[in-house]
Amino acid sequence: MTVATSPFIYDNAEPIRAPIMVVGDTPAARQRARTTAELSGLRTLSELSPAEAVEALEERATLSALWIELDDEPTLPVRRLLDRAGREAARKSFGVVVATRLEQVDEVLAQLADANVDLLVNADDMERLATLSLAIQPQHIGAARDVASDASAARLRQLSEEVSRIASTLARLSTASAGPPLSPATMAPPRSDVPNVSAEALRAMIRARRLRSTFLPADLFADPAWDMLLDLLQAEIVQHRVPVSSLCIAAAVPATTALRWIKSMTDRGLLVRRDDPHDGRRVFIEMAPATSAGLRRYFHEVGMAAV
Repeated sequence: MTVATSPFIYDNAEPIRAPIMVVGDTPAARQRARTTAELSGLRTLSELSPAEAVEALEERATLSALWIELDDEPTLPVRRLLDRAGREAARKSFGVVVATRLEQVDEVLAQLADANVDLLVNADDMERLATLSLAIQPQHIGAARDVASDASAARLRQLSEEVSRIASTLARLSTASAGPPLSPATMAPPRSDVPNVSAEALRAMIRARRLRSTFLPADLFADPAWDMLLDLLQAEIVQHRVPVSSLCIAAAVPATTALRWIKSMTDRGLLVRRDDPHDGRRVFIEMAPATSAGLRRYFHEVGMAAV
């Protein structure tokens, strides 16, 4: 059965918002999901297990949103549900929200592939409610969203503008050109003359950035994009692969915020997502070649090139 794209059903021509399907892999997860839905004032279906939800999605014609709450490592029923949820999100059938823990985020992302799903990690009540309120809006289904604590469109624009600025800067650096800025889509691959970077100096820079929060409020220096790029460059130098969960930690911001930065930077071509060929439960993130070249040229200019 194809699920309708409208989140409304009609009774005597009056629109009534369709219910939310609430799913959890444990009783506690189901209760949390239902509480979020009830606080939003929206109608919900009975709390379902993942196996029940897969069957229910075959029968249910209309939904406003699907909320999946996960406490444990994904089991086979959970993986089937995530696969179905990802396909529905890709078709923009309805909004899909998955709330999970950082320990599970790699496996969840691997199962969802590149679907436009709102992924929450250890989120507080305000962020959960803000995410759900956007997920049920028809104009937002399938769109990139940022619903940080202020839940404002201004935050989304700021994120997009910042990533665009970083992409343009790295594009210029990667080609060492005096010409006009390149768009992310035309970022050239690095040339053979790209300088090496001192691993020791890079580690010292990362350590110094971490030490700031010991002496001054950490939120004064929140710069997740830069922190993630530094971590990825260091991993590239020592030939380590970086899973999504580790990159979220390196960002030094809440995991949900880090995930949004990762998605935006991947969409802009700064980062590349790689599925682990040996373990389907993991997803790695690495820099695009032009991003790496841009960073290496930058550090060469500021005197951090390897000798």
